[in-house]
Amino acid sequence: MPSARTVRAGRRTVELHRPDKVLFPGGGHGEEHKEYTKADLVAYYRAVAPYLLPQLRGRPLMLERHPDGTDGPRFMQKNASEHYPDWIRRVEMTKEGGTVRHVVCEDTATLVYLADQACITLHRWLSRAARPDVPDRLVFDLDPGADDFEQVRQAAHDLGELLGELELPSGPMTTGSRGVHVVVPLRGDDDFDGVRAFAKDVAEVLAARRPDRLTTAARKKDRGDRLYLDVQRNAYAQTAVAPYTVRARPGAPVATPFTWEQLDDPALGARRWTVADAVDQARTDPWAGLANRGRALGPARRRLNALRA
Repeated sequence: MPSARTVRAGRRTVELHRPDKVLFPGGGHGEEHKEYTKADLVAYYRAVAPYLLPQLRGRPLMLERHPDGTDGPRFMQKNASEHYPDWIRRVEMTKEGGTVRHVVCEDTATLVYLADQACITLHRWLSRAARPDVPDRLVFDLDPGADDFEQVRQAAHDLGELLGELELPSGPMTTGSRGVHVVVPLRGDDDFDGVRAFAKDVAEVLAARRPDRLTTAARKKDRGDRLYLDVQRNAYAQTAVAPYTVRARPGAPVATPFTWEQLDDPALGARRWTVADAVDQARTDPWAGLANRGRALGPARRRLNALRA
């Protein structure tokens, strides 16, 4: 088997090392037990690039790497490695006591190079490097008490209804793990403290409406079997899994945007799409125009306060 080969990615040629290395071990029957190699991961990221790159451009990334495949150790990498080629963009972001030099993925070649580094999952900031303190995305993470997608489906319905009352556009996304993320585009008028406080208020209103099914309790022991409405990702330097990125789980599931109408599809689940079919879903443009519909939170705050009165 070849130890290396090259692939064309946009204007660049990228060398792949050990393309036949198994990253997702197989065995058994069904999609969850299908084997995928590094070459398969690269092929997926090349194909999905037109839909993934707009979700990444300008955003610092945290890289989830599995050099020995998903059965081996995991590395969460923030600082860009010194050996990365010069054409990969880096940005210097402040942290307490220093800085971090993050990768920013601007093109298909960077996606391919990172996949060759066994970077399976891309975790993105909710703000852009040009305005790091001002998020243009808000994320609600619907984290079920058990591996129960019907609980997630009900919570997503409830949250979507409330966001509609607040006149905030939103898009749901499978996580490729257990739950769903609901993403709200923002105009960029508030800092992270303001956005997180608003998200927390929304979650509390929703939990008060469905106290038997939903909770904002951060401690697992306080949740019982209820679904956790997690808004903690809405903070400076925190990340959320990027749309169309692969998750390091059996069968190579993909965090995949879908439409609110698809929420009632019986086939929908947190791992509904994999590297085998997520590109087909991406081509349907499930979040059509969502990125350009960012809203200021002021009017939504007033509507939320009216609901709480």
